[in-house]
Amino acid sequence: MNMGLTKNEIFTDEINAVSAFAKAIGHPARLIIIKYLLQRETCVCGDLVKEIGLAQPTISQHLKALKEAGIVQGTVEGTSTCYCINTAHWNAMNTKLQSHLKPVPNDSKNCC
Repeated sequence: MNMGLTKNEIFTDEINAVSAFAKAIGHPARLIIIKYLLQRETCVCGDLVKEIGLAQPTISQHLKALKEAGIVQGTVEGTSTCYCINTAHWNAMNTKLQSHLKPVPNDSKNCC
């Protein structure tokens, strides 16, 4: 094994992308934000603090992580930023994640 490689370089681009997606959604606050945005099906401007119940700096931090991962997109409207799900990226990554995490039949007998 080449000692100069980073761990991510031994995996495919798709596996690395799916892993980054899973990491971005792997926090309960981010899942709640995503769920809220998916339910609204529209851009949300400033409602998140009131609706989710977390402090503004906390929500901003999680929105930043979700935006960096391409899961949400934001537009500036006046003094506020409006956020919505980046549907193309969300749907593509959701499909890829599901393709790597196939369900196991409940009657599977090949386990210890």
